[in-house]
Amino acid sequence: MGLIPRRPADEPGSTWPVAFGFFVSIGGILFGEYRCSSIENRNTERKSDLPAIGYDTGTIAGILAMPFWKTEFATSGELEPSSSQTSLIVSILSAGTFVGALLSAPLADVLGRRWAIAVSCTIVFNLGVVLQTISTSQPLFIAGRFFAGAGVGLVSAQVPLYQSETMPRWIRGAVVGSYQLCINVGLFIAALIEYRTHSLNNTGSYRIPIGVQFLWSITLATGVIFFPETPRWLIKQDRYADAAKSLSRLRRLPPDHAAVIKELDEVKFSHEYEKTLGDSSYLTCFKGSIGKRLLMGCALQALQQLSGINFIFYYGTNYFKQAGFQNNPYAIQIILTAVSIVSILPGLLLIDKAGRRTILLIGSIGMTITQIIIATIGTVIIDPGMTSSNPNLAAQRANIAFVCFYVFFFEMSWGPCAWIVTGEMFPLKVRARCLSITTASNWLLNFVIAFVTPYMTDSQYGDLKSKVFYVWLVFCAIGIFFVYFCIYETKNLTLEQVDELFLNVNKAWKSKLFVPSADMSLDNVTDEMMLERSKGKLPAEVVQIEKK
Repeated sequence: MGLIPRRPADEPGSTWPVAFGFFVSIGGILFGEYRCSSIENRNTERKSDLPAIGYDTGTIAGILAMPFWKTEFATSGELEPSSSQTSLIVSILSAGTFVGALLSAPLADVLGRRWAIAVSCTIVFNLGVVLQTISTSQPLFIAGRFFAGAGVGLVSAQVPLYQSETMPRWIRGAVVGSYQLCINVGLFIAALIEYRTHSLNNTGSYRIPIGVQFLWSITLATGVIFFPETPRWLIKQDRYADAAKSLSRLRRLPPDHAAVIKELDEVKFSHEYEKTLGDSSYLTCFKGSIGKRLLMGCALQALQQLSGINFIFYYGTNYFKQAGFQNNPYAIQIILTAVSIVSILPGLLLIDKAGRRTILLIGSIGMTITQIIIATIGTVIIDPGMTSSNPNLAAQRANIAFVCFYVFFFEMSWGPCAWIVTGEMFPLKVRARCLSITTASNWLLNFVIAFVTPYMTDSQYGDLKSKVFYVWLVFCAIGIFFVYFCIYETKNLTLEQVDELFLNVNKAWKSKLFVPSADMSLDNVTDEMMLERSKGKLPAEVVQIEKK
């Protein structure tokens, strides 16, 4: 069994259309380029000894620290924007992403998955980029930030949705997980671009890094309109013939091929069953099995944010400086960004082999252990004993090494898996809505952590220093139990079989024993089977997990 994912011999079709799914991961670059927080910039306002290059936290962090931008966007009589103005400029993006994520569902359900991505990029996101690029004052720049954030929020929910509904089960996890890889690539690109433009004494200093966003959004929007629509959305619209053509392109099989017909019948049967349960309003998302899944999805996205990863990438530079690290903190941050890109590859290679639960458990345990070591070294050795004459370089280097190990465990597990699991755990009729809510919870926690962390670490407030890692440690430890008791194993299952899994297996740790129905195509479905399924019971052919 090699590491490179290969199409199983008994899986009909071709492999190359998987490129459709990998391509739309470009949407993650938009996320990565705008992955920022107010932490770095708020501390830049308060601490004059910090360098004026904020390229480690994404596009806006570097822009707000640019000397030309500060002068250009300062209000009358001021040398630079005030701390409150800076905070508004930064935080308005989070408001936009939260709103965009919630609006992604109606847009994707009305226009279709691919056209929703195209509209979100070309109209919403590009509008935000245009407003920021042409602006020379704060009001227009703030408006641009909001619309750009809305575009990022829309795409961050729509891309995993499109990938989950189009990719074959044997590689679905790796494709959806590639979204996280592109997030990290976007962050790295932002750092490189701003490193080259931050010292320009003209509008190009901020217009170039902002304008580069057009490249990614136009590329994604142009490419996706030539891609097939998801067969599941077409079936939801009762367009069975179009769904057959779409799946034919995605699997490189004739529309009348037995495998195409069987897969479509399974989707149609599941959709017909869902319709028997009533309307698919937002209220439906909070009821019964779907409500349980929604709670799990939101908790998964929240714990991803609470693991401490954003502290490393948003506040790492300031932390290393305040902790007295003698190594260049900006060089450390670039190293960590590079490590994050490389670290995600093992997770993508193993996710469809080892499974979601296994990868998440390994990541949770690894993050917990490394956080214990980082917090202990920092609290016991570095924080109390650091002086200019005794920098204790050995302890510093050890901590940096374990931070790299922590980043590795996060990026190979929780980074991609949060998007993978939430993208495949909901039934078709509410998938877009539930995914929009779980994505919005990610952005909400992103904002909360960005807002709270400075007060935890700043010397004027909590002054936790390295003790802050004990906070993240607690949530990483909670993650171990959460994964074991709440996360279902969904590898090698179609989305319809995933729905069947949640309906009939009550304990997550027994999900690996689940055996899906032998054949749920319409030709083999009886009224009795429909009735049993509507009651939340498996057909007679299926193994009863709860009896084992």
